[in-house]
Formats: sequence, structure tokens, C-alpha cells
Amino acid sequence: MGPKLASLLAVLAAVYLAVAATAVDDAPLPRLPHQDIPAVFAFGDSTLDTGNNNVLPTMVRADHAPYGREFPGGAPTGRFSDGKLLTDYLVEVLGIKELLPAYRSGAANLTVADLSTGVCFASAGSGLDDATATNAGVATFGSQLADFKQLLGKIGARKAGEVVKKSVFLVSAATNDMMMNYYMLPSGRSKYTLEQYHDLLIGNLRSYIQAMYDLGARRMLVAGLPPVGCLPLQLTMAELQQPPRPQGCIAEQNAAAECYNAKLQRMLAEFQAGSPGARAVYADIYSPLKDMVDHPDKYGFVEASKGCCGTGLLEMGPLCTDMVPTCATPSKYMFWDSVHPTQATYRAVAEHFEQTNIIRFAN
Repeated sequence: MGPKLASLLAVLAAVYLAVAATAVDDAPLPRLPHQDIPAVFAFGDSTLDTGNNNVLPTMVRADHAPYGREFPGGAPTGRFSDGKLLTDYLVEVLGIKELLPAYRSGAANLTVADLSTGVCFASAGSGLDDATATNAGVATFGSQLADFKQLLGKIGARKAGEVVKKSVFLVSAATNDMMMNYYMLPSGRSKYTLEQYHDLLIGNLRSYIQAMYDLGARRMLVAGLPPVGCLPLQLTMAELQQPPRPQGCIAEQNAAAECYNAKLQRMLAEFQAGSPGARAVYADIYSPLKDMVDHPDKYGFVEASKGCCGTGLLEMGPLCTDMVPTCATPSKYMFWDSVHPTQATYRAVAEHFEQTNIIRFAN
């Protein structure tokens, strides 16, 4: 290990330990030493969507109160949280900019400079299976890639080539496929076994990251599944199917998520081995979120089994409105609604990513 990398690891370790030992606050995140990463481009679902669904004819939207109540200015932006998302914290900590704008809802007002430092293409409700996005009336992954191609045209071939090869391409998808298209819809389970559906999703993802690679992407950060069986909505659905409400997480669904994540890691390793210059990094989202569920007090949380919005058991999207009550202190909750994390959770996950993932792109 060279002295530069050793020094960087020491800085990151100190930052991570300091954050893990205290409750999450709103202080600015410490910036990483220079990484030569000019931009972040995000693809996937609601965990990354910073407002693209605002301009789509879908009910899967968060451009209404109480979403965004902790966001700067207190206005709903389309982010499925009380405030910032992981993507916002990543561009901040990399010293690129304070927030990652949504491409579709902001394209008309984004300058070439804005586009060249990164945007979000993710669409809440989307997945790796086109049926998931179609059922929700949102952008498929393929259409997100089409938007990216359009962006390259706006930047111009010469500048795009310089930016893309050093940028981080962040992907987070498949949670909606499993939750909405497999567990909730009997049609999904009737067509595929769990293993077959995992293989379908992984195969589609392999094609998508190949398309990114063909467009010049070399630094890819791909998130696995979270502990799906710990999401408040999944616990509620299990209770509706067979009372009482499960105590703790649904072990079967978490085991399935771990199985998917293992397959994803193998696929990324194979892709990287066969793609000169590529760094396809697996982003472990499962471990930090499961640790928060198991040890909420370590992160300053007092509630990790239900959301802040409404009852916290069912409300999200069109059901999470200013007509229902919200908790007094969202930062004490792991979840904002029945599926999506609070800003405090995203900040903690961003700290984890600094320590374990971004370091992999160090030159």
C-alpha cells in the first residue's frame, strides 16, 4: 500500500468512526481528499431519484408535503425522504457540488457546467425488470440510459469523453422488482422461481452496465439489495396476509436479498475481469442498514421498525401527505415513510460509502 493510499484510508477511518460514535447531525460532511472524480451520474429507483418523477404522469411522486420538510428551504423536491438523499451527500463529500439535480425535471434550467458535474436519471418505482416501471408508470432503466445519451449530446463529444471516463456511475435498482413485482403480485411468483427472477434481474443489469461501459463509463458503483424483510411496508404486508405482525425482520426475504447480492458480486467481478479499464464496485447497502435495524441507538435512532410519516406502517408516496401527522424529530427515525430512509439514514450510509466504496476509485 502506497503512502498516499494509506493516508487516505486513515482519514476515512477517522471520519467514519467519529460519525458512528455520535448521532447524525446537519453539519457539513468532511470532504474526501482529491479523488479526480468530476461528476456523479445516478441511475435506478427512488433511493436515488432527486425529482425526475415530478414531470411524469404517475402517482409515484414525492413533490408534495411533508416530503422535503428537512430539506434546505423546507420545500418538497421529489426526493422520497424528509431531506437529502445519498446522491446529494456523495457529490458534497467529493467536493463536486452541494446537491445532485434531477435530469428530467431540471433539464431546461441545467447549464453545460451543471450537466458536466453530474445529474440524476433515476426514477422512483423503477427497476431492472421493465414490467416494474411499466406498472408504476415511471421511467424504465433503458429510458434512463436514453436520457444519458441525450445529455452526452448536450455536453458535446470532446468534453463528454473527458468527463465520462473519470465519473462515478451510481446504480441502485431491484428493490422495487422484488417488493412490488415479486412479493406483492402473484403473477411474478407464478412466472419465475426466486432463483430465476434473480437471474433475470442480474442479466438485465449486466446488459445495462455494458451499455454504460460502451458509452465510456469506467467507474461503476452498483448497490445491492437492502434488507428487504426489515422494511416497514413489508412487515405490514406480511401482517395483512397472516397476522400478527412479524417480530423483527422477515428472515426469508432477507435471506433472498443476501442471495441476490452474492450473485451480483460475482457478476460484477466477471464484468470487470472482461472489461479493460473498468472498475465495477459492489456497494454493500445491506450491512449498514441491517446494522441500523439491529443497533439503532448506535446511530442516534429511537425507532427503526416504522416510518415517521403517519402510522409509519403503510404510508408512502400519495399516502404520505400533509393530511397525516409526522413524528416530531425525523432524525431519530431510521425510516421516513414505510419504505424510504430519513435524511439521517442516508447521511450515515454516505459515511459508510466513503469508507468502503469511494476509496476503490482512488488513483
